[in-house]
Amino acid sequence: MTAPEKLTIDIYSDVMCPWCIIGYSQLMKGLETLKGEIEAEVRWLPFELNPDMPAEGEGQSEHIARKYGRTPQQAEANRGQLLAIGARAGYSFDYAGPGDPPKAMIWNTFAAHKLLKWALIEHGAMMQNRLKLALFDAHFQQRLNVSERQVLVDIAAGLGLDPDACHAALADEALGVIIRQEEASAWDMNISGVPAMLVDGKYLIPGAQEPEVYTNALRRVVGRKN
Repeated sequence: MTAPEKLTIDIYSDVMCPWCIIGYSQLMKGLETLKGEIEAEVRWLPFELNPDMPAEGEGQSEHIARKYGRTPQQAEANRGQLLAIGARAGYSFDYAGPGDPPKAMIWNTFAAHKLLKWALIEHGAMMQNRLKLALFDAHFQQRLNVSERQVLVDIAAGLGLDPDACHAALADEALGVIIRQEEASAWDMNISGVPAMLVDGKYLIPGAQEPEVYTNALRRVVGRKN
């Protein structure tokens, strides 16, 4: 029996990006189809959609109106479409926290990217992936402020990571330098939106795609390797 072909998939992504979790969910469906044929290690790379976002954040509706020039009616229609696509991909954007849902916000994600990079370096791709998914849930389903260090540490601690080590990582300036370098690499590759999936460091799959698109693309990558 032939062993599965092994690939690495580096996903440029931001925790604020709903299309990133949709794309990931669709990728997982595609990889399930390829089970026994292709195995992939998923790693997350930083991309800040709003690097200049202040600490106080910005309301999601106001942000969309300001950044994309949409009316409240247009924003609501687009959100309805997004919710439907998410549900079809297997991810719910519905609020799942206690009490009434707080206002949906957009936050600065630089600290989150630092913690994700530390998780990858110190604990490997699987733990980084668990943390990334937990951050998506914290933002979209719990509406937590994922720019706050203590919120980030609590999320990581819930996965079994050491809180003191997390605090140290968030204070580590060297990790910040790595984040800036990796973000610059994305721009060097003309990546201006996310998700953007880099397969084996060579082949780029832009945007959130249908599962079969990922399946066909990964098969093409393996075909080029062999």
